[in-house]
Amino acid sequence: MWYKILQIVEWFGDRWDRYQVVKDFNKSAEHSFISQKAPTLLKANIVKGDSAYKHSFSNFFGSGFKIKALSGKPLSRSELIEIGKIILDNTELVRKLIALGFDTFYVHDNAGINGCKWALEEYGKLGGYIK
Repeated sequence: MWYKILQIVEWFGDRWDRYQVVKDFNKSAEHSFISQKAPTLLKANIVKGDSAYKHSFSNFFGSGFKIKALSGKPLSRSELIEIGKIILDNTELVRKLIALGFDTFYVHDNAGINGCKWALEEYGKLGGYIK
C-alpha cells in the first residue's frame, strides 16, 4: 500500500516540475519582451509529442514542449528555426526538458500555419545513451 502512495506522490511531483518549467519559461519570456530584449512574446505549453521521437524518459502524456511566437504575423520558416535554435543551443535546458519527460520541441507562430519540430534527444549531447 505504501508503495502505491509513494508512486502517486512521485507522479504529482513530476507533473509539478514539468508545469514549473513552463511557468518559469513564460515568466522569463514575458520579462524579456517587456524589457525589449526580445522582439516577440513567446509562450510555452505542454502538448502531445511526436511518437517517432520517444525515448526512455518520455512522459506518456504530453511529451511535447511547444513555444508559440505571439508576433501577430506569420513567421517564415527561417525565423521559426532561429527561435528554436536559441532554445536548442542551451544544452542545460534541453537536458532538463529530457529529464522531465519531454521528447519533442515545437516552435509555431500564432498567425500562420507554419511550425517546426525537433527531437530533443538530438540536442542534449547525450552520446546516444537513452533510447
